[in-house]
Amino acid sequence: MRTNCNHRLAPLAILLFFSAFVVLGAKKKPTNFVFFLVDDMGMMDVGAFGSTFHETPNVDRLAKTGMKFNNGYAACPVCSPTRASIMTGRHPVRVDITDWIPGQSNKKTNKLLHPNDRGNLAHEEVTIAEELKSHGYQTFFAGKWHLGNKGHWPTDQGFDFNIGGHHKGSPPGGYYAPWTNPALKSKKKGEYLTERLTEESISFLEKRDKKKPFLLYLSYYNIHTPIQAYKKRIDHYVAKAKKSFEGKTPTRPEHEGKTRMRQDNPALASMVAAVDDSVGTLTAKLDQLGLTESTVIIFFSDNGGLSTLRGPGPGSNLPLRAGKGWLYEGGVREPTIVRAPGVTKPGSVCDEPVVSMDFFPTMLDLAGLPLKPKLHADGRSLLPELKGSKGDDRPLFWHYPHYHGSTWKPGASIRDGDWKLIKFYHHEKIELYNLAKDPSEQNDLAKKNSAKAKELEDKLIAWQTKMNAKLPVPNPDYQPPSKKNK
Repeated sequence: MRTNCNHRLAPLAILLFFSAFVVLGAKKKPTNFVFFLVDDMGMMDVGAFGSTFHETPNVDRLAKTGMKFNNGYAACPVCSPTRASIMTGRHPVRVDITDWIPGQSNKKTNKLLHPNDRGNLAHEEVTIAEELKSHGYQTFFAGKWHLGNKGHWPTDQGFDFNIGGHHKGSPPGGYYAPWTNPALKSKKKGEYLTERLTEESISFLEKRDKKKPFLLYLSYYNIHTPIQAYKKRIDHYVAKAKKSFEGKTPTRPEHEGKTRMRQDNPALASMVAAVDDSVGTLTAKLDQLGLTESTVIIFFSDNGGLSTLRGPGPGSNLPLRAGKGWLYEGGVREPTIVRAPGVTKPGSVCDEPVVSMDFFPTMLDLAGLPLKPKLHADGRSLLPELKGSKGDDRPLFWHYPHYHGSTWKPGASIRDGDWKLIKFYHHEKIELYNLAKDPSEQNDLAKKNSAKAKELEDKLIAWQTKMNAKLPVPNPDYQPPSKKNK
């Protein structure tokens, strides 16, 4: 059922009056949380959001039993900044992690010097794990961390358990054992990483302290490179691709890069299926343990799918433009689902823009805990949306002043209502789009509607000034790359 975050509950005054006596005498079950965070999964990688090549029945079932957000955004088009924003409820600019860790070095062939940022999440930052733990929660982390070297791992930021979380962004040694993850030893040759993380998560559910509510944060390395087929699903997708497609995969130029224009990669699809299988296994365990009605489930990704490279990339985000590393919609729009029993109406859909900083206050609100606006300074609770109402309007800002391997060059952007402006520092230009009419960002209105472009650019600059955002500066040693090396 589609709503604009609007569904009204019929007034039941008399029933509520009598049930109040029951409520007063009953102890409310504490709220548990399971947070599924996928790596490099774009919104269009999921069946519930439109994919026809990838098959995600378990994630689709989450959408049917919870609320699907059609405008769910990552705070950054790359991983570490978004991960920090989820953990803290604070914008990447505020925590000074604006690029993946450690990021790309400055080069003489770059016209601009991009700013230096932190190589870890500061201990002074309060994470959602630390906040929930202070209220008696047991906290479990499994999978990709990528927020700092040893001393800045999950157990240094409020998690009681850490299975596989360390400083690297891609799975060291690959997805099949023997891998070289310093925080997770393999048990047997050929073991598949995602299956192991799921097994460890289930073990936690079974052995946890039953007297405490819990946060289970399963942060998949899938579907990040290296693209290694999930052996249990690859044959199905090879056959499906052979039956569905003819000819070479189409591509489209994107500045200096190329974007893949079709989802037709069997290996990538099998990796998506591995995530979906894991979601199904874990939610079935919640059912078995009688935890479903007391557990909020959040499904999200850290940035868009990798579709744009010099190559192009292995995935496609169509109809969204570009992908990971880019501030076009393909780089920041994420598959976003929240299932909150007793709060979200099954199958409901919200079209309001939401962003990764919002999860921290939303989780506090759903747990019945006091909000901490000084902590989650850049997020707001999505409880109004989850209940079917409309949240407060606000502009959303992105600041990515770095060069990236996707061929993205430094820039920043703002979405205000249906309007979106992207400012390209390297290319010295701005672009303006109306996302309601042009979600694929093909019709640049910056010249045609210069007043709106100036309005949004002024808002972006004012926000950057307020946040003390670091900007790129001219490179005094700049040596333009030869045409041969472009």
